Amino acid sequence: METAMPQPRTEQKNKNANALDLRSNAEILTLFADGQVAAAQCVSAAIPSIDAAATIVANTLHSGGRLISAAAGSSALMALADALELPGTFGIPQERIIVLFAGGSDMLRHLRGGPEDDATAGAAEAEALHLTDADCVIAISASGSTPYAVAAAQVAKSRGAQVIAIANNSDSPLGSLGDANIVLSTPPETIAGSTRMGAGTAQKIALNMISTLAALRLGHIYDGYMVNVVADNAKLVTRAQTMITEITGVSFPEAQAALDRAQLAVKPAILLAAGVPDLASAEALLNTHSGQLRPALRALAHP
Repeated sequence: METAMPQPRTEQKNKNANALDLRSNAEILTLFADGQVAAAQCVSAAIPSIDAAATIVANTLHSGGRLISAAAGSSALMALADALELPGTFGIPQERIIVLFAGGSDMLRHLRGGPEDDATAGAAEAEALHLTDADCVIAISASGSTPYAVAAAQVAKSRGAQVIAIANNSDSPLGSLGDANIVLSTPPETIAGSTRMGAGTAQKIALNMISTLAALRLGHIYDGYMVNVVADNAKLVTRAQTMITEITGVSFPEAQAALDRAQLAVKPAILLAAGVPDLASAEALLNTHSGQLRPALRALAHP
C-alpha cells in the first residue's frame, strides 16, 4: 500500500479547524486572530537571516544597485505593498525599486493562479532586467517552490546578483538559492493552504523589517523619525515640521521656513534649522557624511 507524500506545512490541515462551520462567528474570528498572532510570532526565529537580508539591501542601495522583488499571488501582493512605499517613506528613487509580479499588472484586477507556474516567464522577466552583481533580488514564495519565483532567483544567481529567499517551508528549492535564506515557519493555516492569511502576514512583517532596517542603516531614520520622507501632502509637511522642531529645538514657523528653503527635503531642512547657512552647504555636509544626519549634526556642533 502506497503512503501519501508528506505535505509541506503551508498545505497541512490545521487541527483546530475541525467543524469550523459549526462554530459561532466569535469563535471563528478568535481562531483567525490566533492564527495571525501565531504566524507573526514565527518571525522572531528568523531574525538572524532577516538581519543578513537587510544588510544586503542596504549595501545594494548604498552602492547604486537595484532592489527587485519576484513573487506570485499573495506573496507578490506583500512584496508590492512594501516596495510601493519605499520611495515616499524613505526617499529611495523609484527607478531602483522593481517588482516582478507573475502575470503582470493584470493580476491586480484578477488574481489568477496559473501564472505562478510559469517558470519561463519568471526567467524571461528577470533576464530582461540585465541583472548584475550590483543588484539584489528578493524572491518570495510561501511554499518555497513556486516556479515563477524560483526561476527568477535562478537567473539572478547566474548573473551574480545577490538573492534573498523568503519561504514558509524549510529545505525548499527557493531557500537553496538564497544568499540570505529566510524561513518563516508559520503553522498550518486555519483554512488549509490559504497562505494569504498566516504565511502572508509573516512575509509582510519580514519585508517591513528588512526594508526599514536597511533604511535605518542608510541614514533615512533618525531617533525613530523618517527624516528622508517625501513631504508631498499636508500631513507629511506637518510631520516634517514636527521632526525639525523636535530634533533642533526651533519653533514651528522656523521649521516651516527651513523646510521651504530646503524645498521640502527634510534632512537638509534640519541642518538649515540647526544653523547651516544655505541649502548647498547643507547638502554638502550630508554628502560628506554619506547622507547620515547624526554625524552631520555632530560635525556642525563640534566643527
